Amino acid sequence: MATETTLGPNSLSDAKLAKRKRRMHNELLAGAFLAPYFTFFLIFSILPIFYGLYVSFHDWTLAGKGEFVGLDNYIYAFKDADFWASLLHSAYFVVYSTPFLILVPFCLALILDAKLKGRTFLRTVYFMPQVLSVAVVSYIWVFILQPYTGLMNTVLHKIGVLAEGTEWFWLNDANLAWVSIVMITLWWTQGFNMIVLLAGLQDIPPEHYEAATLDGANGWQRLKYITLPAMRGIIALIMILQVIASFKVFGQVWLVTRGGPGNETRTMIQYIYETGFSANELGLSTAMSFIFFVFLIILSLLQAKFFSPKKD
Repeated sequence: MATETTLGPNSLSDAKLAKRKRRMHNELLAGAFLAPYFTFFLIFSILPIFYGLYVSFHDWTLAGKGEFVGLDNYIYAFKDADFWASLLHSAYFVVYSTPFLILVPFCLALILDAKLKGRTFLRTVYFMPQVLSVAVVSYIWVFILQPYTGLMNTVLHKIGVLAEGTEWFWLNDANLAWVSIVMITLWWTQGFNMIVLLAGLQDIPPEHYEAATLDGANGWQRLKYITLPAMRGIIALIMILQVIASFKVFGQVWLVTRGGPGNETRTMIQYIYETGFSANELGLSTAMSFIFFVFLIILSLLQAKFFSPKKD
């Protein structure tokens, strides 16, 4: 005759205790794996922020700590015309570059999402500039854009855009310098946005397109009524990240134009760098950095609020 086995109170208590021990063991194990990252994050990210805030309240130089000046560095920065001019130049770059850095990667992502032969090869070609360093990219484009012997002017001569004996000085004219920086940045960085957008396109269920095609929708209608609404969140995210990244532009500008001609392309990061390491005003440059940091936070919050889904 079979006998039923029932769990008594002690057995249930032991099972709960064993389950609690396993969970505690897993949490301790996860904490052990995460501890090195958090340690480095604390030492090299969090603590420098508070130390930089401390520096910004002092007359600090490369020689070391100076006297406490309170808010003088912040007041000076707000009154500095070059500070605002550099911020305006950064804003110019954001306005000029952001539309291209979203539209071009989106078009490339649409091409890669189509059922074309050689998609893997095209994906590699489009993304390849992303892996290059800013120094390599800048050197290549300085060679391309130089007058008389540069590839860009040579091609423009060949196709008849430039008349014989005329040259465009891409890096010595203020307007052309901005065009050059935007071209360089677009060629160099569009790969990341393209991959993110491509991932978003591939998440759209193909059944939606099939149903729309059966209903007689053409390519433009499928793009307008299916693709763009489905990609709204990803496009908004990329726009927020791209605006922040564009405001922080420095490397290609510094290596290609040095902020010239004159100071027409000197951006905020370059001015902060020059203030700290050329003018030897580390306290002032740190104060400028925190002002710029707060500006980017406010801008990001405004963008997030603007692009957030509207509630009925």
